[in-house]
Amino acid sequence: MTSGNTIAIVRPVPESIGRCELTHMDRTPIDLELARSQHADYTKAFARLGCDVIELPSLDEYPDSVFVEDPAIVLDELAIIARSGAESRRGEAASVERVLGAHRTCHRITAPGCVDGGDALLIGRRLFIGISSRTNEQARAQIRSIIEPHGYQLIAVPLTDCLHLKTAATAISDDTILCNPLWAAPASFDGLRTIEIDPSEPFSGNVVRVHDTLIADSAWNATNGRLRAAGFEVEDIHLGELSKAEGSVTCSSIVFNRLG
Repeated sequence: MTSGNTIAIVRPVPESIGRCELTHMDRTPIDLELARSQHADYTKAFARLGCDVIELPSLDEYPDSVFVEDPAIVLDELAIIARSGAESRRGEAASVERVLGAHRTCHRITAPGCVDGGDALLIGRRLFIGISSRTNEQARAQIRSIIEPHGYQLIAVPLTDCLHLKTAATAISDDTILCNPLWAAPASFDGLRTIEIDPSEPFSGNVVRVHDTLIADSAWNATNGRLRAAGFEVEDIHLGELSKAEGSVTCSSIVFNRLG
């Protein structure tokens, strides 16, 4: 992605965030105003890095709606509008599709297929899709039929003890991933270089790549130190309140190139 040609879609933290879906975490109180302040800092980071930021309308009736990545998967040639594995989230996709439709041809996943965007990791012409509680084989089959005519390969990745693929692994360059090897085996990413997280920070494999910078949660000092030692530029922000909702830096945005 090049500066000035990148869009970042975000959505405000809803009033209802305290009723969010939880799969692998216990429920703890979320400070709404602090969550909104942290999310505002997160949004400003995209602007600082040269992105055009599009803020979608708030959806207070959908407690997880700030996690705007999950309703879509965006490739250069097209966008896939997801059908969430959590029934409570399926109303979030329509407003995401309206915005993406101005930039990409959109294809919808249909029942009984279920997929969350957090289970999709694009690296080059390979689309890695997590085998998770939110994404099923019917959706993977539909995605494969959509992307293969455009020269993409779909690779299914088994997961252990985490919500989404991008909870466990994210791309930090064109040929390198950051990975929690206990949640997603590095062997699943054949041919790619792997930097493993610090074992004391299991959730730290989740970063957003914007141009040559990685947006990372400042809570993960040890892993962020590993990234810096490997030569990566890291932009620290903190989403501690959203992490209580099983959220992170990737799932709170959709980042993609403007075409043309």
